[in-house]
Amino acid sequence: MKILSPRNKFLLTLIIAALTVSFITIYFTNRFVRELKQEERQKIDLWANAVKYISIESGTCEDFSLIFEIVQNNRTVPVILTDEDGKVIGFRNIELPESQDSVYFSNLLNKMKAEHEPITIELPDGSKNYVYYFNSLTLKKLNYYPYIQLIIITFFIGIAFYSYGQARKSEQNLIWLGMAKETAHQLGTPTSSLMACSSLLSEKYPNDVVIVELEKDVKRIETIASRFSKIGSSPNLDSIDVTNLISDTINYQSKRCPRTITFNFSPGNPIYAKANYILLGWVLENLLKNSVDAMHGKGVITVVTTTEKNNVIIDIKDQGKGIEKRKQKEIFRAGYTTKERGWGLGLSLAKRIIEQYHSGKIFVLHSELGVGSTFRIILKKA
Repeated sequence: MKILSPRNKFLLTLIIAALTVSFITIYFTNRFVRELKQEERQKIDLWANAVKYISIESGTCEDFSLIFEIVQNNRTVPVILTDEDGKVIGFRNIELPESQDSVYFSNLLNKMKAEHEPITIELPDGSKNYVYYFNSLTLKKLNYYPYIQLIIITFFIGIAFYSYGQARKSEQNLIWLGMAKETAHQLGTPTSSLMACSSLLSEKYPNDVVIVELEKDVKRIETIASRFSKIGSSPNLDSIDVTNLISDTINYQSKRCPRTITFNFSPGNPIYAKANYILLGWVLENLLKNSVDAMHGKGVITVVTTTEKNNVIIDIKDQGKGIEKRKQKEIFRAGYTTKERGWGLGLSLAKRIIEQYHSGKIFVLHSELGVGSTFRIILKKA
């Protein structure tokens, strides 16, 4: 059974809480709106009965100013009184434009009729008057209130979820930083011993190819320790020739890969980017190793460098197994790996180095299952 992560549990709790609050709010608001509608209808009925009563008593219905005063508490419901022909006799709580004509009143009455069926007043002389009315402004606002509240709740859920994510991210960053510093510290002492031994061996056997390569590997370990020590601190970004860095990385990797792996790279003219030599080298090394693993030790890896406006672009293309579309962003998440002994840290650190330290971008440009993948790095031109 799959257990939800703390992040997903938190999101699920927020959603349930939001839906509960929204349901309760909408239910009681709609109930209150219905009650208010009935109350407004009763007000209009009272007004209509007042009109009918005065007409019976006086035999005429001319002093409509008095009729409107009967229901003095109606200060919110827009009302229009008309005769049988639709001629307006009086109105209340309605702001009319300066110029009114029969077409304007006809449209207004049609809108009122669409909202509420008009109340019929049968007068003693056999004629009829009609009472048209709109919902009050308060009632109209109440209809929108639950949806506005839902939007506000959703907004605050978004803020809460973002804040929670940032807090978790900060906690993870502290763990990464601690692990990186401790790794650099643990590598320091044995690396120093290996460097001393390597120097002694190179003095005794200066022309031995194995000793020369061993010395390179020891220096590589020193570089790796230096990389870990830089995690968490602001690296110095210099103007470096990325073509030279790529060449050095490929030269080192090609001697430690199967002979069935071919690297294609044409350096051409120097291309300078604003970067940290050690950290960018780490990213390139990681991507090249992943490409070798994806091809199971056989295939061609092509590296292409170009410039575009103020950016330097590095594309690394392999002939590996490819990456599914839905996983092309997930592979940069810490802990994601398809290797049996992998930790899922390489691409996560690569993304951190490129995007946080270099203000650049790294992503899967293209990938096709069974054909290969192309990773792209974008850096600022120096």
